[in-house]
Amino acid sequence: MVDFCGWEMPLHYGSQLVEHHAVRHQCGMFDISHMCVVDVIGSDAQLFLSSLLANDINKSHPGKALYSCMLNDTGGVLDDLIVYCLTYGRYRLIVNAATTASDLAWMMERASNWKLDVTITPRHDLAIISVQGPSARAKVWQVLPESRAATTILDRFCAATVGDYFIARTGYTGEDGFEIALPAMQVDSLWQMLLQAGVQPCGLGARDTLRLEAGMNLYGKDMDASISPLDAGLSWTVDLSSNRDFVGKIALLAKPQQYQFLGLVLSGGGVLRARQKVFAADGEGIITSGTFSPTMGQAIALARLPLHCASGDTVEVEIRDKRHNARVVKPPFVRSGRILV
Repeated sequence: MVDFCGWEMPLHYGSQLVEHHAVRHQCGMFDISHMCVVDVIGSDAQLFLSSLLANDINKSHPGKALYSCMLNDTGGVLDDLIVYCLTYGRYRLIVNAATTASDLAWMMERASNWKLDVTITPRHDLAIISVQGPSARAKVWQVLPESRAATTILDRFCAATVGDYFIARTGYTGEDGFEIALPAMQVDSLWQMLLQAGVQPCGLGARDTLRLEAGMNLYGKDMDASISPLDAGLSWTVDLSSNRDFVGKIALLAKPQQYQFLGLVLSGGGVLRARQKVFAADGEGIITSGTFSPTMGQAIALARLPLHCASGDTVEVEIRDKRHNARVVKPPFVRSGRILV
């Protein structure tokens, strides 16, 4: 067990490798109750989120999820989050544990300054279990048969309410599955049912190697309040083409993309780690997240690189004062159990 943003979290339940491979080939589950559910409700809720988020909430509809960054006035990423449209005027956000307090303060301040009819409620009464892997949905239907009718028809990045359960077909592993928000008093029972059904418990270690293989950003490593989403590979989540204004838009327009955000695969032995320098033909970059990929059997990383770097290039990474060759690739490295690079 380790401290994680004030929460006591399992690093692993015995073997990080077993947990990683379980998710890639069968099914694993993560207690992600450290992440905070925030309900945003009111006649101005849509207008509020339209002005607050870099992605366009107006593209959403009931049952649909939207991934977005919430920016500060200088265009830095305050948090990356998922927002679900429950109904028009009722939205549900899932925010990161490390930024929960600052996110809530920022949202409350914006709502007050803009004088909008919106209520922002952190749902500390809810817990979340993420069930991920090729057999994840079948396992959930096995222990929650009443959920099958509403969730079997869900497209990816959509959600449905089934009694006390809010079930979303989302995740952070590059595999299919469900993220289930439910009353905290019921989470132990669901965990035990999944465990008895043969679902492998997974900790923070496997969660990190899985998300990195899937090319997914981690707040605080791959981006933060000083980093533009354009430099963190998140330009696809930023709506700059419409007339819609949002916090940070002026700053993004004034400062275009400065770096490419790409993947690295180390050519020889060694491990890639955050903060290692990268040397390319036209400048320097830096690794933001690195690990050893259990699926690929190689060291991989996400990195901010000079603009002219491209997939297929060879760069050098400084590891313990020595330079090692690495191949530049376009993430993801692994999705749905398949190596893609």
